[in-house]
Amino acid sequence: MSSQAPETNNTTQSPSSALNLKALAVLVGIAAITVAFFTPLRNSLPTLFSKSTPAIQRNMSSATNNSLKIVKRPCHQRGHADHGWLYTFHTFSFASYYDPRHESFGPLRVINEDRVEKGTGFGTHSHAEFLIWSYIVNGELEHKDSMGNLENLKRGEVQFTSAGTGIRHSEYNRNKKEDVHFLQIWAKPYTRGLQPSYVTRKFTDEMKENKLVRIMEDLKRHSGKDAEDQPIPLHADLSMDASILAPGKKVVHDIVAEGKRNVFVHLIMGGRTQPKSGGAKIKVGDVELGEGDGAYITNATGPGKIEVESVGDKPAEFLLFDMGL
Repeated sequence: MSSQAPETNNTTQSPSSALNLKALAVLVGIAAITVAFFTPLRNSLPTLFSKSTPAIQRNMSSATNNSLKIVKRPCHQRGHADHGWLYTFHTFSFASYYDPRHESFGPLRVINEDRVEKGTGFGTHSHAEFLIWSYIVNGELEHKDSMGNLENLKRGEVQFTSAGTGIRHSEYNRNKKEDVHFLQIWAKPYTRGLQPSYVTRKFTDEMKENKLVRIMEDLKRHSGKDAEDQPIPLHADLSMDASILAPGKKVVHDIVAEGKRNVFVHLIMGGRTQPKSGGAKIKVGDVELGEGDGAYITNATGPGKIEVESVGDKPAEFLLFDMGL
């Protein structure tokens, strides 16, 4: 400070320089007063200087996950059995089908796509410590259990059982004219020793057309409302949506929780075999799925989005599972 003061005091200034400095000082003063008293201008200054940053953040937060790893689970590689009365495909190891690469995915343990012949069915058998639900595609399925429930389920209905400490049930096709086509799905609960429980809800085609409808929801994320238009609550970090997507249409799934998530997509079959050409098809990222195909999706992160597009020549009915690791 002391070494700079003499140099400043000894500097000679011309009259014109002094006038210019005075004029500049006046202009700066006027500008300061204007900003101080003109509120809209003052409030806009931070936005002007940081305009680009919020735009980038918005784009990042609303974008589809770009780092997704999508691995196709082809229909013809699933476990398969034809018992006459039961024609079935297994996404995960089940019964006599075993593949160590496909035992489960997050809490998801079973996706069986079953066709039960008219007048036949599964006899009474036991379950414990699993969450089990049936998604009816076509036909009728009778459910009877040791809790006293007896129902004849039809298309659009979802029957859920929390087996907990143990239940016994049977599933039978009493219809004498047509087979029943349904998906049997199991998940592992995060709480053991639950009291067995039972819920049935109906989700119509209209509810699913060209949009995602939440069918199952983790009890921790559930609204708590017991209403027909609400998803079925379950004790697992798992959400399941359903959609019937017309050709050319898209839907976007919002990841349900923050952090890393697993997602599985399954495209329901229209017939007993996958069409050799045409049929329902969907696209997730760069991966195309035909009827009966599924896809393991990892590296999904919430908040984030996953887009599904219908690229076939008929409406695509599919299920989307959003799960913890």
